[in-house]
This record gives sequence, C-alpha cells and structure tokens, in this order.
Amino acid sequence: MFGLTVRDHIMIAHSLPDEFFGPAQGLHGATLVVEATWRRRDLDAHSVVIDIGEASGHLSEVLAPLRYANLDEHPSFAGTLSTTEAIAAHIAHALADRVDAATIARIDVVVREHPDAWVTYELDLASR
Repeated sequence: MFGLTVRDHIMIAHSLPDEFFGPAQGLHGATLVVEATWRRRDLDAHSVVIDIGEASGHLSEVLAPLRYANLDEHPSFAGTLSTTEAIAAHIAHALADRVDAATIARIDVVVREHPDAWVTYELDLASR
C-alpha cells in the first residue's frame, strides 16, 4: 500500500468538563500538529497517491473552521467531548468526504498535542 502524508497545525481552545481530565476540565488552549496520510493500493496514472498540493489544500480547508476556534462552541463537537481522539476522527471523516473512495483506500490522521503524545485515527474508506 502506498501513502502520502502532509502536515499542518491549528490552535484551538476547548474544555473537557469531566473529572477524568483533571486540570484540562477548564477552558485551555492547545496547538495541535495534524498529519494526514492518504493510502491506496496502486498508484494512479501519474504514479502518485494524490497530488501533494491537492492533499495540502484538502487538509488546510478541513482545518480552517477549527483554527482559533473554541471547540466548546463548534457545532461539530456539540454534545461530545472534543478530545484529541474526537478531533482526529472529525478531520479524517471530513477529508474522506473530499476524495474518491474508489481510488483512496484509507485515510490516517495523526494529531500531536505534545511532542511526546499523539493520537492516531485510521479510516478505512471501503467500510464507510
């Protein structure tokens, strides 16, 4: 399987109002580094997974509504905790809506909230 990865970052605010999250219960900010990987079994007619510029554009467009946003007020996270895991899933599904599932087999998203801590989410497009 081939993969192409691009990276971007966003600054967000959010709270995680549950005792489980300790000091993160209160409103706080975070800078999240987001890596998105498009995977396919075979290369296309141009011998690529996806054009790097196209992939970068998709990621930037998906992240735009989250930049500098308070996720406590963001409609995509209404009724749910905006954990790093939930953010990764949101990004993967939004990216999947922009590609042809007949050619892209999977989208993987890594969200790094700290150099030593990150979350991964793998979305198999065949099972969507």
